[in-house]
Amino acid sequence: MATMEIRLFGLLHADRVQRGLPSAVHVEIPEEGIVARDLAHSLELPLDLIEGVFCNGKVCGPSHVLMPGDRVAFVPKGTPGPHRFALGLYSAGAKEPWDR
Repeated sequence: MATMEIRLFGLLHADRVQRGLPSAVHVEIPEEGIVARDLAHSLELPLDLIEGVFCNGKVCGPSHVLMPGDRVAFVPKGTPGPHRFALGLYSAGAKEPWDR
C-alpha cells in the first residue's frame, strides 16, 4: 500500500468542511491502484456532485484507475462553462456517470 493525497475543490471541499472533515485527505492506495469512482465512494463524497477527477494534470472519468504516486483532485459540477470545455470536464462528465 502507498499513501496518496487527495484534494477536493468547490462544493466537494465545502461538503467535507461542513461535515468537520479535512478537505485534503491522505489515503492508502493498493499497489494495483483503485478506480476513481470506488475511491470517491470510500471517501463518502457525494457522487452526484462530481464531474471529473484530475489525475496528474489530466481530467479523467469515474472508471479511471488511480495509481500510487498519482496527483489526484476531485472536481465538482458547477465549474463555469468555458473552463469546463477548456479543461476537458464536460467530456469527462458526459461519457459515464459517477453516481451509477
